[in-house]
Amino acid sequence: MGRLIVTQFITLDGVVEDPDGSDGTPFGGWAMQFGPAAIAGDKFSLASILESGVLLLGRRSWEHFSTLWPTRDDEFSQLMNRARKAVVTSRPLPGGTWANSTPVAGTLQGWLTETLASKDVAVIGSGSLLPALVEADAVDEYRLLTFPVAVGSGRRLFGAGARFGLRSAEQSGPAVLSVLDPRG
Repeated sequence: MGRLIVTQFITLDGVVEDPDGSDGTPFGGWAMQFGPAAIAGDKFSLASILESGVLLLGRRSWEHFSTLWPTRDDEFSQLMNRARKAVVTSRPLPGGTWANSTPVAGTLQGWLTETLASKDVAVIGSGSLLPALVEADAVDEYRLLTFPVAVGSGRRLFGAGARFGLRSAEQSGPAVLSVLDPRG
């Protein structure tokens, strides 16, 4: 049985929106304040999933990533580019944009049930997907890279009262990678 792992860059005050500043929000770019090395590479320890599992992305995240990753050739970028990518979208994907990308066939729940029967699935970014995944109680693990900054506004990952079990925490450059169990 596979696991559904959600990965996010996050601030101390729980904001996940616009870590690189590409959305143009007034508070955006908070992760980039620490330099590109702070977010580069396999910060979420996803190599095994990129090799044998599936990345699940929303359309907006996929469109943004498809402009970044195909032109890069470092080791982690090669993993990202080779990985199987499933995109939740109602529109066809443009051909040849980002290798190994296909739309999710059928319902998201049906796709998850079928895929998780044999593979791990990682969600990177894709804030619009998270409410549906949380509501379906599908998330098995959160991997959060928390940066030492509070931005005061923006979309937050969790609502008030959310509780988790801490599986591990370790410093990763200027941030902390925390692995959380949503079921306590």
